[in-house]
Amino acid sequence: MTVVAEHTATGGGDATGGDVAAAARRAMIDSQLRVSGVNDPAILAAMAAVAREDFVPAALRASAYVDRKLPLGAGRALSPPLTHGLLLTEAAPTSADKALLVGGGSGYLAAVLAPLVGSLDVVESEDALAQGTARNAGRWTCGPLAAGAPAGAPYSLIVIDGAIEALPESLAAQLAEDGRIVTGLVERGVTRLAIGRKSGTQVAFLTLAEADFAPLAEFALPRRWSF
Repeated sequence: MTVVAEHTATGGGDATGGDVAAAARRAMIDSQLRVSGVNDPAILAAMAAVAREDFVPAALRASAYVDRKLPLGAGRALSPPLTHGLLLTEAAPTSADKALLVGGGSGYLAAVLAPLVGSLDVVESEDALAQGTARNAGRWTCGPLAAGAPAGAPYSLIVIDGAIEALPESLAAQLAEDGRIVTGLVERGVTRLAIGRKSGTQVAFLTLAEADFAPLAEFALPRRWSF
């Protein structure tokens, strides 16, 4: 693995574009998040403070607050605002948490999560995404997502920004006793929000509502022949 850098988040844009984006951000809070059960004041404030349009390709800036996945390239996508809001609500981050974000992507979720936790490590497997994190938050490592960031373990909170079919032992080992992990979980072709707790060496997941996560190829189960 290669440690990339430690970053802090900022926003930008011209005055007119910034006004439009700010209005879209307020609409995201009021029309997508609050009405769907995302009401934690700290989470709403963090999402309101981060310019989501700064974390998507230039051609997609006008769609930054639409509630759907947006392609980032390299087969990766930015999860919809509501998916991120529900993920953070279930994670219930606090300043006491030592957190790991798996799948840093363009850095949006890292920028939202960083002020909510005590410390944040981020792992991203795509060099093009990890190297483009000048505005982003957390200590970034470029390496396989499934490998996590063992140098910083154990973590009280692990957030996986995407859908997995199985949790590798390498990540389970980095979760502290009674630590929690939140992710999208693929079950029989349906992607749901899930939270896991660690007891001993095992992580048991509770699946919740359906959520629009992009599947992460590194966490797919081996395909079996069927007749």
